Amino acid sequence: MAKHNAANARIKREYFTYLKEAQRRDEGSIDAVAKALARFEEANGHKDFKTFHRAQAVAFKHKLDQQPAVRTGKPLSRATVNSTLSALRAFFVWLAGQPGYKSRLSYADADYFNLAEKDVRIAKAARHKAFPTLEQVHHVIAAMPTGTAMELRNRALVAFALLTGARDGALATFRLKHVDLVQGRVDQDARDVKTKASKTFATWFFPVGGDALTIVRDWCEYLRTALLWGDDDPLFPPTQIGLGANGGFAPVGLRRGECWQGAGPIRDIFRHAFTAAGLPYFNPHSLRDTLVQLGEQVCTTPEQFKAWSQNLGHERVMTTLTSYGTVAPHRQAELIRGMAMAKGAAGKLADAVDPALVAQVLAAMQALPGGVPT
Repeated sequence: MAKHNAANARIKREYFTYLKEAQRRDEGSIDAVAKALARFEEANGHKDFKTFHRAQAVAFKHKLDQQPAVRTGKPLSRATVNSTLSALRAFFVWLAGQPGYKSRLSYADADYFNLAEKDVRIAKAARHKAFPTLEQVHHVIAAMPTGTAMELRNRALVAFALLTGARDGALATFRLKHVDLVQGRVDQDARDVKTKASKTFATWFFPVGGDALTIVRDWCEYLRTALLWGDDDPLFPPTQIGLGANGGFAPVGLRRGECWQGAGPIRDIFRHAFTAAGLPYFNPHSLRDTLVQLGEQVCTTPEQFKAWSQNLGHERVMTTLTSYGTVAPHRQAELIRGMAMAKGAAGKLADAVDPALVAQVLAAMQALPGGVPT
């Protein structure tokens, strides 16, 4: 069976260019599309795309239902199947309009990559995401060693992620010039920093308490005064590998001038830190959920929560609430039971509601796109 098709490779390359330049898709999204196409080609024997027929799409869907996930060995999740089929449908719709393929492919044939409606609902269902509590993150930071420059960097990295909620791609590319300790702010400048959708915004340090702010201040001072680094040097530099005491390759310090090329090392630091502290692994992104939960507790007005949301880089409050604001099941139970206990006699719950606060919330919701039903 063939393992490569030159014609397919050429047209895929054109499609990836189209996604990047015309659709403005990022590298991660394009990689996911490439993975879906590779999975289809392998299942289809690397046949030329010009021979595509709806029967191939149907057969591929059946194969996906039987294919186990590499990591777990269990059947692929509905979310994975749905994203794979969606990527393939979009590709073949685009392909049907390309020279050399127009006369061979039908737009309607791409619809056979659709998943059943009930499976789509399962795939898109919102599920509770596990994330650490604020106290757990403080515990991890307190337990991290500080005997070497690399260990100081690792501790400052986790502390900075908690202070800012920055994504791991941004954490890997911050430089000293982006941090303003006087204002208590980090500038997520898309010209230098790998932010989501290349968005530029400022984040003021969240009021998380503990030693996080002190740790970050000490780390910046260490880089500038002890190592004599400048504005253009990385905030969290990669590890320098050299000859160790036993003559083999080993970490010997920090590498100046360049940032990490990817976020893999940052996730490894988080994994080791949480495991060493006796906790399950939580990735850097999960700290954004931790911060949203904190915001829900400390913000008392719609304006305050709007500022909290903007601090995370969200243009709309609804993004914060729908993507990160899910109440944990145990907390949901506590709130419902607490309301039942507090209600007491009928009618007393309504008397306890502050009309002014209700008016503020409704006014804020009316200002959102689409408003709120009246």
